[in-house]
Amino acid sequence: MKKIEAIIKPFKLDEVKEALHEVGVSGITVTEAKGFGRQKGHTELYRGAEYVVDFLPKVKLEVVVSDEIAERVVEAIAAAAQTGRIGDGKIFVTNIESALRIRTGEKNNDAI
Repeated sequence: MKKIEAIIKPFKLDEVKEALHEVGVSGITVTEAKGFGRQKGHTELYRGAEYVVDFLPKVKLEVVVSDEIAERVVEAIAAAAQTGRIGDGKIFVTNIESALRIRTGEKNNDAI
């Protein structure tokens, strides 16, 4: 099993969700996040004063899938989230040793 975490621009969430549904992903966790990378942030004007916005709004998606579809899931997220501009985000893939569905006691692939 693989855990795929993606940090994307908030307005791309619906497109990514649709792409994941088409690949066969049944559930995702979405968290609002703030951060920056090479994008660094930007300056804004408020009541005549200029200030720096360091942390930009992002969305963090987490999904655990079987090894067989992990690569397709990564490709679907990347294609749906890409705008071609700086700040499109990142995707991280990690191994999951085990999973347990609390309600039924199902384990590993049966739990996801």
